[in-house]
Amino acid sequence: MSPTARDWNDKAGALERAAALLDAFDATHRELTLARLVERSGLPRSTVHRTAARMIELGWLDKPGEKYRIGTRLFELSGLVPVRHELREAVLPYLQDLYAAAKTTVQLGVLEGTRILVVEKISGHRALPMLDQVGGFIPAHCSGLGRAILAWADAETVDAVVAAGLARRTPRTITTADALARELAVVQERGWAYDREEGNPGISCVAAPIFDFTGNVTAALSVTGPSAAVQPDRIAPAVRMAAAAASRAYSARRWAVPRSQ
Repeated sequence: MSPTARDWNDKAGALERAAALLDAFDATHRELTLARLVERSGLPRSTVHRTAARMIELGWLDKPGEKYRIGTRLFELSGLVPVRHELREAVLPYLQDLYAAAKTTVQLGVLEGTRILVVEKISGHRALPMLDQVGGFIPAHCSGLGRAILAWADAETVDAVVAAGLARRTPRTITTADALARELAVVQERGWAYDREEGNPGISCVAAPIFDFTGNVTAALSVTGPSAAVQPDRIAPAVRMAAAAASRAYSARRWAVPRSQ
């Protein structure tokens, strides 16, 4: 092997090790000791220690005490991701209006693989601790956000979600492909999705899709809260109106922003 090829392989291996350490963190593991980082990454202790030290120098990780956490440099870069920058900026005013009308949590999500990535969330002073934070993932099959997107997605996307497993989160969760297909047909017909305590007991959600300038579904927004407060007949019209306005704003922004060549 030539020195150039060996150097390339070493760098690729270093990136894989760094990715393994970053993957060890999630919404429920925001800070990790060295031992837990070794356990969750599956890498040797010496490798974790050496790689983590270099990642701290780069700002990818931070270690203010005995525990490691994600570094501020990655937070700075996350703001440049198109889904956070373009989509969030276009939709945020309508999320704020929707929150003012609903007086309970509103969320913006996109389909990432077979799960929903929470891109934005407004909770005010009445946060729901069982809900994922921005950057967290929720199941697509049993969430309003997920079904609002899947109802307009292609068959391959829906099939991938089904193949990943329709895990039961509560006694109300839809867990079969046929039941999900029927529900998605209803969602498309009425224009909004309803999750009635399928993801979390006592919590319901009404969501509607956001489309891009090509007419393809790109995201969804929702109102989520205690079931008594999230009544579809009262909430759904406001959710649909906000999603329609957000779609127009996002489509206009996509046309206006110069695309990189």
